[in-house]
Amino acid sequence: MSLKINEVFGEIANVLTDEQKQRGVLIHAFQKIQEEHNYLPQEELDKLAVELNVPMSFVFSTATFYKQFYFTPRGKRIVRICTGTACHVRGADKVLHSVEDEFNIKEGETTEDLSMTLETVGCIGCCGLAPVATVNEDIVGEIDNTKLDMMMDKIKRDEDINLDDDDE
Repeated sequence: MSLKINEVFGEIANVLTDEQKQRGVLIHAFQKIQEEHNYLPQEELDKLAVELNVPMSFVFSTATFYKQFYFTPRGKRIVRICTGTACHVRGADKVLHSVEDEFNIKEGETTEDLSMTLETVGCIGCCGLAPVATVNEDIVGEIDNTKLDMMMDKIKRDEDINLDDDDE
């Protein structure tokens, strides 16, 4: 990966020191690496530290500071089950356990075939649709047993998650 540091910073590059530019470009580099690999592989971080001439400890401490960066491969589908109050009260735990059982993984894990990663979140912001999950950017609300089965089937078949009323 070749970074054009002055292009990343634009006009502000004129007032930054070389060291500030090198360190400041890390987030941008992490985003590019993760976009390409779906996580931050160690060998890419090693190359980045050499290319920017910054200590690996700084690269690692910066990447671990942000929750959005991952150090292990993630699935093609990121399934997030809301465990906020409204979702919890309306059965989010049952949804979570059903997905865990169906795909033989626990929260925070990825299937062996890298088809899915399962996560929980504190709130998706759709409390009126509780219980709620997202599959990548798609929102699945008012999850009952039927919707849950449909969602899991679509994930297994690598189909778009579209659970509109027309599909039921």
